[in-house]
Amino acid sequence: MNIAVFSAKSYDREYLGAASAAAGRHIVCFEERLTPQTAAFARGCEVVCAFVNDRLDTEVLGLLGAGGTRLIALRCAGYNNVDLAAAAALGMTVVNVPAYSPYAVAEHAVALLLTLNRRINLAYGRVSQGDFSLEGLMGFDLHGKTVGLVGTGRIGTITGRILQGFGCRVLAHDPHPPAETLAAGFTFYELDELLAQADIVSLHCPLLPATRHIINASRLARLKHGTTLINTSRGGLIDTAAALDALDSGQLGRLGLDVYENEAAFFYDDHSGAPLSDALLARLIAHPNVLLTGHQAFLTHEALTAIAETTLQSIADFAAGRPCAHALLPSS
Repeated sequence: MNIAVFSAKSYDREYLGAASAAAGRHIVCFEERLTPQTAAFARGCEVVCAFVNDRLDTEVLGLLGAGGTRLIALRCAGYNNVDLAAAAALGMTVVNVPAYSPYAVAEHAVALLLTLNRRINLAYGRVSQGDFSLEGLMGFDLHGKTVGLVGTGRIGTITGRILQGFGCRVLAHDPHPPAETLAAGFTFYELDELLAQADIVSLHCPLLPATRHIINASRLARLKHGTTLINTSRGGLIDTAAALDALDSGQLGRLGLDVYENEAAFFYDDHSGAPLSDALLARLIAHPNVLLTGHQAFLTHEALTAIAETTLQSIADFAAGRPCAHALLPSS
């Protein structure tokens, strides 16, 4: 069974390569993203392994199906880039990796918060130039602050538990909180009330039609003046233009992002040799109160190992005709 891996970087080749060799599977890696123009690369491959910014809409799925693809194996948890109804109509199975290392993403969310708060990135830049002045580096104690979690799956819950360890009061919003979260001692609120109380807001919900731009101009206006906002989930949760306006007015104090709503054209590739063509992205990078990383929260040894092993297990189950534990249905 041939497996075409799109958006493949060196770490994908290393971890997926080792797992596939151990399982006796043959993979072909393509650094290019999956698009209508690159879908032909997968011709003859029954399995396509895709990532967060690969296109899996009706057009691309139709091209893959015509080339013999029957399984879409997402090596990520999110599936907002997949037209599940179109896949089902084509007789394709779609699987994801719902849990790899929630600690990796939760810890990165807290790293963004700490770095932004204590201006560590700015301090590092100064010290590297021999400037040891402290002006403009003022932060605040996390102890005693109120954190609002929007979404309380495993990542959100772990983030909240870490911040409880700093002495934070943790509020949460989730229409369907799991038992693990209820046992964590968070206080649950409706979203607008949570936003009004929190000093720090961290987003951990999936990107769905109902959650796109869940943080918009109206919601930003409900925040305490100077609130810190962290997003390690999906870029489309935040209306970027509205967030930049809130930063400029001071309504939003700090913004830490590992994702960006228009990231697909930029993230995971080196664009240092050319000016950015995206004005919003350029504004984010230039803003002194923004810290942006390139969707790297998942990038730990433990997470990559789990992603590779789970993906190959799903492929093995599919090949053997067994039910796939992580199959996604159109109603998912």
